[in-house]
Amino acid sequence: MFDSKVSSAEVIAAFDEHFERRYPSRTAESAALLGQVSGWSRAENRAAAAQLTAIGELFAYRLSRCAECEEWAVDTEAAVAAEVAAELRISQGLAASRVRYARALRERLPKVGEVFKAGDIDYQTFQTLVYRTDLLTDPEVVAAVDATLAANVARWPSMTRGRLGAQVDKIVARADADAVRRRRKGAAGREVWIADMGEGLARLEGTLFSPDAAALDKRLDALAATVCAHDPRSGEQRRADALGALAAGADRLGCRCGRADCAAGTRPAAGPVVIHVIAEQATLEGAGQAPGCQLGADGLIPPELVAQLAAAAKLVPLVHPGDAPPEPGYVPSTALADFVRCRDLTCRWPGCDHPAVACD
Repeated sequence: MFDSKVSSAEVIAAFDEHFERRYPSRTAESAALLGQVSGWSRAENRAAAAQLTAIGELFAYRLSRCAECEEWAVDTEAAVAAEVAAELRISQGLAASRVRYARALRERLPKVGEVFKAGDIDYQTFQTLVYRTDLLTDPEVVAAVDATLAANVARWPSMTRGRLGAQVDKIVARADADAVRRRRKGAAGREVWIADMGEGLARLEGTLFSPDAAALDKRLDALAATVCAHDPRSGEQRRADALGALAAGADRLGCRCGRADCAAGTRPAAGPVVIHVIAEQATLEGAGQAPGCQLGADGLIPPELVAQLAAAAKLVPLVHPGDAPPEPGYVPSTALADFVRCRDLTCRWPGCDHPAVACD
């Protein structure tokens, strides 16, 4: 019989350790094969970078032979895209995309390009870096961001595109001196509007602060889940109807199953929703410039908005474990679990961006 005082997690860990000793997952043969897989992946990355380098050189060559001024670069880009499309037998649109990335590698992010040429990042990662830095116009800012990304991006191989984009956004936010003005201008344009569509329907659109939008999204899901399993509406329809219930101040959505034994009345009402935002103490006090992070979302929250939200939010200090000794047992303490989830934001499995608050 099992000792009831031992947690199920510790039992599972003991079984895992036992089977790993009996049937090790890593052997000399598997290690050699995985080494080949990794080696060919790096070779693929180097080949992709080499192709972009050649396309960039072709663009520079065609541009240098133009008798016109540099404003003709757009026409040169289209002409080179046509050549690349014919050579690779791909569409004009895809070829134009390759030319744009080739120019970014050569002209905007040369240091990141060197990391790409070494095989340390893949084409998809390079695409994300180019896209997330595309709005920067100041050459000094672009150069600073290029250097910072080149020094760090090789250490982010398992991030999803969304999480990688958020990481790049942090670097851009620190380097871009004009970001605060643009953020304030964007925030000033937030609004909600309703348009009559006729036949008893209306269209609702708007722009909200991202934490407010996340809270509304969760609240609609919670209200939509208060009906019984026999409600005939789709999930999308229940969410739409939940907005009306929310406007009426209701804590549950009326069920439309029509059954005498409807179980909706026995279900708990929709409770309050919680949105987790992580920020530095200085930012909360309105003196810092570091943006906040919202668990389960890719984007960043501007520091000025973090300070505004903090004025009415419940604040929970996050304690760094520092040099504390390892905790006993298999299951971490609540404080350590909170720190790890806030540090990682998402699942640590490569390519998974499931919110850390919903992970084991």
